[in-house]
Amino acid sequence: MALFGNLFSSDKKESLDKGLEKSKESFFGKLGKALVGKSTVDDEVLDNLEEILVSSDVGVTTTLKIIERIQQRVARDKYLGTSELDRILKEEVAGLLSENNTDNIEEFETPAGKKPYVIMVVGVNGVGKTTTIGKLSAQFTKKGKKVLLGAADTFRAAAVDQLKLWGERVGVPVIAKGMNTDPSAVAYDAVQAGVDQNVDVIIIDTAGRLHTKVNLMAELTKIKRVMQKVIPDAPHEVLLVLDGSTGQNAMIQAREFTKATEVTALAITKLDGTAKGGVVIGISDEFKIPVKYIGVGEKVGDLQTFNRTEFVDSLFRRNGG
Repeated sequence: MALFGNLFSSDKKESLDKGLEKSKESFFGKLGKALVGKSTVDDEVLDNLEEILVSSDVGVTTTLKIIERIQQRVARDKYLGTSELDRILKEEVAGLLSENNTDNIEEFETPAGKKPYVIMVVGVNGVGKTTTIGKLSAQFTKKGKKVLLGAADTFRAAAVDQLKLWGERVGVPVIAKGMNTDPSAVAYDAVQAGVDQNVDVIIIDTAGRLHTKVNLMAELTKIKRVMQKVIPDAPHEVLLVLDGSTGQNAMIQAREFTKATEVTALAITKLDGTAKGGVVIGISDEFKIPVKYIGVGEKVGDLQTFNRTEFVDSLFRRNGG
């Protein structure tokens, strides 16, 4: 799967391979046991594959879709050897991601004619939201873009302080008013400052309190409304950050946040610390929201723009294969 090889550096690929290692080892370890003594893809193999995909946090609904597609290929091709299963699996999962609007996107680019490009970031505490914003800032800056941050998660003092630290670290200004201030006022000031300073990207952090979903919905709606006083079509992107290591819990968070506000893109973090990498496939399929970024390590460069071709290749390629 080298179709996008020229767009995907060897360093990035190496980072992706390493970040998905636990998921890959878990998957192929289980698959190897299921295929012992088997030469053809029969009902027993498919039943075992179904169980393995579900246990890899792909999700039941998405797993059934994948199994059905493989069954159709088995019926069409009459004879499929287990040696071909890896390739077929890659093709069907990549096809599924493509149908779900998860494309191979350009690295840290913003649409032409959208300046400043406003990103509102949502997600519960602990998923790596503020860290993701910091890494995004660094990546956009590296691409030569002028970035400004708005610390509108005023519910937690730690969130404001952490964002300020990231701002200092990557040389990006942060608009902040401290804890317990009106988040929409922070967002308004940040967008206005971004326009005044002619920045390319404005990233607004917001509080994530799912246990008060009605209040969260009202707060996010208000933040959007005040930003639109400055830029009528802001925010251009609502980015939901999810912790991939929580598996099906990330699915639940996505379900709740998509009820509370319109989400247009996903960032799935902490994939390097888990064997639950399959959750990326399930979330993309269930919500039909493009996965835009994935986190596969601690370093700034380990926050990657999502490339479905390379992701599937890394996740479903045996070591040395």
